[in-house]
Amino acid sequence: MIGRHYIEDVLLQLKKYKDLGERSMAQVTDEQFFEKLDPEANSIALIVKHLAGNMRSRWRDFLTKDGEKPDRNRDAEFEVEPGDSRRSLMARWEEGWALTLDAIGGLESGDLMKTVKIRGEPHTVLEAINRQVSHYASHIGQITLLAKHAAGAAWKSLSIPRGRSRDFEVSKVGRTYRAGGDTNP
Repeated sequence: MIGRHYIEDVLLQLKKYKDLGERSMAQVTDEQFFEKLDPEANSIALIVKHLAGNMRSRWRDFLTKDGEKPDRNRDAEFEVEPGDSRRSLMARWEEGWALTLDAIGGLESGDLMKTVKIRGEPHTVLEAINRQVSHYASHIGQITLLAKHAAGAAWKSLSIPRGRSRDFEVSKVGRTYRAGGDTNP
C-alpha cells in the first residue's frame, strides 16, 4: 500500500514539475528560449534537450537495462545542433516525459526494492526514482529562473504573487486557491 502511494505521489510531483517548466517556457520568445546568460551557461533549450536525453536514456527498459544507454550522446545535449528548433526540442521533451511517466506508472509496489543500474552503479528502483526526481527538479528550477530573467517585467507569477501569501493556500496537487475556497486561475 505504501509503495503504491509513493508511486502515485512521484507521478503527481513529476507532472507538477513538467507543468511548471512548460508554464515558464510559455513566457519566453523563441529567441529567449535559446539565449545564454554567458558563454558557459546553458540556455532553456539546452536544459530541455538535456532533460529529454536523460529521460530517454533512463526510462527506456528501466527495469532490465542500465539507465545510461549506449546510444546516448550526453555531450551533444549541451550543444545547439542543426535542426534544433524550439518545436523539435519540445517534441523531445514530450517524448521524454511520456517515457518517464509511463515507466514509473507501470511499476508495482514490489518493484521498488528491485535493483537497477545507472552507469553500472546499482540502485534500488526507489533510489533511482529519487535520483531522477531531484535531478529534474533542479533543472526545472533553472528553466524557471532563466524564463523569469528573460521575461523581466512581463513575467506572470506561476504560484502565489509576491505580497499576497496570506490570500492564498496551495492544494495538494499544487494549485493555488484563495483562502476561503475560490480557485485562482
